Amino acid sequence: MSGPSWRERLLGGFKKTSDRLVGNLAGLGAGRLDDATLDEIEEALIASDLGPATAARIRARLADEQVERGMEELGIRLVVAEEIEKVLAKVAKPLITDKARPQVMLVIGVNGSGKTTTIAKLAAILKDQGLKVMVAAGDTFRAAAIGQLRTWAERIGVPIVAGAEGGDAAGLAHEALKRAEAEGIDLLIVDTAGRLQNKRELMDELAKIRRVLGRIDPEAPHDVLLVLDATTGQNALNQIAVFKEVAGVTGMVMTKLDGTARGGVLVAAAEQYGLPIHAIGVGEKVDDLRGFDPNEVARIIAGVAAFNRG
Repeated sequence: MSGPSWRERLLGGFKKTSDRLVGNLAGLGAGRLDDATLDEIEEALIASDLGPATAARIRARLADEQVERGMEELGIRLVVAEEIEKVLAKVAKPLITDKARPQVMLVIGVNGSGKTTTIAKLAAILKDQGLKVMVAAGDTFRAAAIGQLRTWAERIGVPIVAGAEGGDAAGLAHEALKRAEAEGIDLLIVDTAGRLQNKRELMDELAKIRRVLGRIDPEAPHDVLLVLDATTGQNALNQIAVFKEVAGVTGMVMTKLDGTARGGVLVAAAEQYGLPIHAIGVGEKVDDLRGFDPNEVARIIAGVAAFNRG
């Protein structure tokens, strides 16, 4: 018996945000929107994790449109969907895999964000697309992370470079890149530690990894991919700020978009930082990690997936 479809899991991933948004907007339409009602709508949008910038822009749009006509609740939600789509359309970008060979990707994120599983999913997907992929267990701080990535590498059939717990992450990355060059690898995906308790320590470690990779290829790493856990809500924005500062993030993946997620933070992240969002994860299986359709996600969040704007 097959499980839920991609769309069903996607609906689940944004259910918490959508239900909150629809509930908060209930009864706020019906006629002209005065300033007090517009304020309530703006507050409802912020409470749904969409972020203050998106909420303010939607408020301004509603104030402008309703000058000419009244607006029912469905009309409000359709406007919300259109504005969310504009935000997401700017950042929904596939991962480019036609860079230098081997292309080096550092994957960063806090422990528990789904980072190691995301590496495995990316490796499996790109291997299926015909690329020769290698992974490196650069989170040497945790034996569990090394063991988990080793298990995944064996399962999906890609080579792995791994060492012992407490080893030098930069030295491991250097070894992995040398091996990747020697073995004709197209893409090397390097896991990294996810400790934020000591930002300086994390910054120093990532800087060292960059330096040793640069001795082999001055352009490496070609990608720095941040993995975010959607269940953390607004805390994900704080993580972006830190990792953007310490690691030079080039793109993001949002994971754990299941029924417990606060998926609206995807919009806030897109609005606030404008970084490419390459994929979203809605489950544990390999094919649960995919790119997304901004229109579909926007309409799901706004609770208008079943309606067309007339």
